[in-house]
Amino acid sequence: QVQLVESGGGLVQPGGSLRLSCAASGTIFSIYTMGWYRQAPGKQRELVASITSSGLRNYADSVKGRFSITRDNVKKNVYLQMNSLKPEDTAVYYCNHPKGGYDYWGQGTQVTVSS
Repeated sequence: QVQLVESGGGLVQPGGSLRLSCAASGTIFSIYTMGWYRQAPGKQRELVASITSSGLRNYADSVKGRFSITRDNVKKNVYLQMNSLKPEDTAVYYCNHPKGGYDYWGQGTQVTVSS
């Protein structure tokens, strides 16, 4: 059974940085695309970044140049380095693992950007 566990969220001031981690289990991690999504209060969940099995990255326009997604296939982890954080980045961040036509999600980790 696929399990995704996020960590690394918290409260940070504008301009600060955070690094989110997602640990995967129950899957052949290295062959699948992994992604990070976020959902702010009253808004739909949106894609933040994704990384394919070969390392190709895709970013939402709102985070390009500030966020970076990486993966460690040995540890079965995917990371989201978030720099120059803005209040509008405040949301619950979710790790996503699409597999076999189904989307697996972690429990989410709260990121709050506020002074």
